[in-house]
Amino acid sequence: MAKKIVVALGGNAILTDNASAESQQIAIKQTAERLVPLIEQGNELIISHGNGPQVGNLLLQQIATDSPENPALPLDTCVAMTQGSIGYWLQQAMREALKKRGIEKEVVTVLTQIVVDKDDPAFLHPTKPIGPFLTEEVKNQQSNKDTFIEDAGRGWRKVVASPKPIHISEAPLIKKLVHSGVITIAAGGGGIPITINNGQIEGVEAVIDKDLASEKLAELVDADAFIILTSVDHVFINYNQANQRKLTHVTVEELEQYIKENQFAPGSMLPKVEAAIEFVNFSQKDKQTIITSLDHVEDLFTGKIGTYIH
Repeated sequence: MAKKIVVALGGNAILTDNASAESQQIAIKQTAERLVPLIEQGNELIISHGNGPQVGNLLLQQIATDSPENPALPLDTCVAMTQGSIGYWLQQAMREALKKRGIEKEVVTVLTQIVVDKDDPAFLHPTKPIGPFLTEEVKNQQSNKDTFIEDAGRGWRKVVASPKPIHISEAPLIKKLVHSGVITIAAGGGGIPITINNGQIEGVEAVIDKDLASEKLAELVDADAFIILTSVDHVFINYNQANQRKLTHVTVEELEQYIKENQFAPGSMLPKVEAAIEFVNFSQKDKQTIITSLDHVEDLFTGKIGTYIH
């Protein structure tokens, strides 16, 4: 049975050790080839993706050229720029992959704004590192409005808030596009963070977790399945230890207990698990949430691979 699927791509789907545009485009073409089987099965696809390394590199470029004549752009604009560039590459790659298989479907990228609460406690306690490592001397020359943390002896990094997504401005449009059979790329990099004050939209200095943003998108478009693609085939407990165990079918209650036991690494598997829990709690029983690797996309829904959350 055909499904409406939100697929959240991990960083390994886009970036290799080589940060050049050419290398990223090669990785994205390989990713597109792996996603096509989902479309061949008759499913409607909404694709989201990360942008952490790309926005970090862009911030480096902004800092390097910052001057009164050419001031650095704010973070929300940098997120928009990387959302656009990665969406452009992915849109192009998907069209080529579909054409090879004789599939006639449109692909479009939607520049996506994610509404956050201006009073979210995250703004009082910035935790998300962005940009380059700085010496203490250079750090002291930065704006006194910025917050920095020392990172394991490697230098100082700016940290920004990571508020929770509460709404997606373009969700109704995305839903219409998908209903019309258009493969839609949206919420890239967690989306562009905005607040709405007295009807006025304002971009904010923040980074939204892309898995949580993807989950919110899955809610708002009424997806049948929410798929988080990462670098491992399953979620594991006791990861990389002698008693490591993969999870194939797991309940929300079990995952919440594992979170209390600190089984999942912050900034890695933890937000994926939290996003999966959110969708299961929100959705009806006949909807599916799966975490697995990009290598096994064609085996989704067969029960052969991945962690299924109930």
